[in-house]
Amino acid sequence: MLKLVGPAGTRRPPEPVMHLPDAKSLVAALEAASRRGVIVASGGGARAITHLVAEPGASGVVLEGIVPSARQAVDRLLGGPQEGYCSGRTARRLAVAAWQRACAVGATPDEAFGLAVTASLRTRRPKQGEHRVHVAVQTVDATRTAHVVLRKDARSRDEEETVAAALAIEQLLAAAAGVAGGLAALPTEMVRSDERIDRTTTTPSAAVRDLFAATRGAVRCDDERAAPTAGALIFPGSFDPLHEGHLRMAQIAAEIAERPAEFELSIANVEKPTLDYEEIARRSGQFAGRRLWLTRAATFLEKVTMFPGCTFVMGADTYSRLATPRYYGGSEAAAEAAVRTIARDARGLIVFGRAADGAFVDASRLDVPAVLRDVTYFVSQAEFRLDISSTELRHRAALKEPAS
Repeated sequence: MLKLVGPAGTRRPPEPVMHLPDAKSLVAALEAASRRGVIVASGGGARAITHLVAEPGASGVVLEGIVPSARQAVDRLLGGPQEGYCSGRTARRLAVAAWQRACAVGATPDEAFGLAVTASLRTRRPKQGEHRVHVAVQTVDATRTAHVVLRKDARSRDEEETVAAALAIEQLLAAAAGVAGGLAALPTEMVRSDERIDRTTTTPSAAVRDLFAATRGAVRCDDERAAPTAGALIFPGSFDPLHEGHLRMAQIAAEIAERPAEFELSIANVEKPTLDYEEIARRSGQFAGRRLWLTRAATFLEKVTMFPGCTFVMGADTYSRLATPRYYGGSEAAAEAAVRTIARDARGLIVFGRAADGAFVDASRLDVPAVLRDVTYFVSQAEFRLDISSTELRHRAALKEPAS
């Protein structure tokens, strides 16, 4: 019998198992759960796609496989540059994009899954950073993630790829087919004692689930049965993150309108994937003690339609885009019609300037149609100025946090 022997005759532990579960069983489990979806693998994990699609009948389960290697390819899927390309956040965004693509090519929201992997694995040249894998699975019922940091130089690239693919398959089975053991347990056998797989599952309330599935348009977080009412003061934004400038704007607007501000966060975006459940929970968690609406109103015109007769708070950048044809399919006629609708249906607009390159952008000097000016209150620099940027805050946070 062959023994594994290390230095000085000491017994070495056996090498981790390095094979993927039977593809026929995997496809059968997904078929039994009536799941169909799209898989995206960037930087690693593409073997999960090839392993599944090699099985006869897999085309009814895996509707599309995408392997974006270049950062620009990831950007095209996600609607713009990312703070990081091997991260849990990017994996979640790709998973939602995959879920949406699955719905677009024939899967129902209940059937659809989006599986995404972002990885940084062994290359021909030694890496300075960690070898790591991030996996995310999006279904209408949950956002599920897994993350592992692999010990450097402990495996070949081929072995690291197998780990990434196995972790992706594990998460897909757990999220989409409800398989909690057996097939789904393999990655644990592949990792070493000094490696740990971190897993999370975020599930929504029934109302937020309906919002994600686009069967509902708005949810008020403190009362999910409430409906929008006319006359409110609405402050829309992405709030990524909510910062001091937002709170000061809300306070000043409330003094002007003589009513408290209600925040509005759209989980849908014209150019980017819908927010996943973990991201929705993170952003909405910033508003403790404040009224927040979650909506699917991706454009300002949709917001005005959803909240008729309300006053809206915004910054100079948003205000300048209200009449820009680019945001209406490039149609000047559509932009003009939208401006007329906004001016007619909104009770008013409260617009704040902002700092840019050390100077203050005075919103009252922006070139906008007169019909908009007639319903706008411009907040002066004397009333408000705070040199703060959500983008800069996100970059700072990314530098402080681990890439997970």
